Amino acid sequence: MRFDGFGFPAPFGQPGPSGARAAGRLTEQRDFGANPGDLRMFRHIPPKLPSGAPLVVVLHGCGQTAAAYDEGTGWSRLADRHGFALLAPEQKSSNNPNGCFNWFAPEDHARGRGEAASIAQMIETLVAARKLDPARIFITGLSAGGAMASAMLAAYPELFAGGAIIAGLPFGAAHNVYEALNAMRHVSDRSAAQWGDAVRQASDHKGPWPTISVWHGDADMVVSAANGQAVAAQWADVHGSGHPVLEVENGRERMVWRDARGRAVVESHVLKGLGHGVPINEEHGRAGPFMLEAGVSSTARIAKFWGLAQKPVAKKILAAILPEAVIAPAPEPVVEIPLPANDVSADDAPPRLAAYAGGGLRKVIDRALALAGLIKP
Repeated sequence: MRFDGFGFPAPFGQPGPSGARAAGRLTEQRDFGANPGDLRMFRHIPPKLPSGAPLVVVLHGCGQTAAAYDEGTGWSRLADRHGFALLAPEQKSSNNPNGCFNWFAPEDHARGRGEAASIAQMIETLVAARKLDPARIFITGLSAGGAMASAMLAAYPELFAGGAIIAGLPFGAAHNVYEALNAMRHVSDRSAAQWGDAVRQASDHKGPWPTISVWHGDADMVVSAANGQAVAAQWADVHGSGHPVLEVENGRERMVWRDARGRAVVESHVLKGLGHGVPINEEHGRAGPFMLEAGVSSTARIAKFWGLAQKPVAKKILAAILPEAVIAPAPEPVVEIPLPANDVSADDAPPRLAAYAGGGLRKVIDRALALAGLIKP
């Protein structure tokens, strides 16, 4: 593995953004505004996508292209499955010789300036042209793309319902190349409130704030995992969330910060033994440079956290069968740190679901999904 001039990894044998290559499942769009950051715009619109659909923005890492990042993460395939539009900005070598988004440069990460402004123009153009839902726009990215996603969430928080930072850095970690190289390896000694202030000072927005999903490998030798902790602390402070809890999902642990209503507003996944890259599995991703088999698809899990992973037809049928029920995923075992996890019993279920405890609810849901053609009866 070699490293570029900004400290981020650049895989051997993979062409830079200016090289000739197919766009894969993505289509380039050239007209999207003044484009002050001089970026390229790629998109994927599933066939017969209805108006009012969500939008997901994905930002590649250094040395990658928009098409290669999509192929590895599987975002466009998930868009086809669950019905949302995909936007994939791409860096030019004329802006950065190694294809990195300039997340550390004030002229590119500040509101209304440079690359951040270009990405905002792409979003506005696609939302208007495809009549997408402005209340359901999400952004994610890897490494330098993750750090740029942090910048977009801070500079344009009113645009986004949620964000996901993979092996990235908190907003405000650096303002030049030297600081960026240092921040990747050594997180500055700031309190959660100080990190939160960086976001609050980036715009005039006063809330509500995007929900945030953080993913980092504890064996990341490129961007210290402490940066993931700083990202979570930054946004937990912005949300005014108190102490996190440890939740267990399919045998994996995640830290979750909830608001006063109990809604998960920040989650943090630290994957043991994982290096620098996107956690994928065979079902939702393609192994390759910085696409790391981890037994879990961060793409699918992030989509679930954002509420994008359930087909609308299933919701309609379930609502018709259970008109008074709260249709939501089954509760996960939750425990206040550091106590051991407790099982959630039927006594803890919401009152309107209590009548379906003991397997009855599962049978009704299975019948609804079978009627929708989503599973076999």
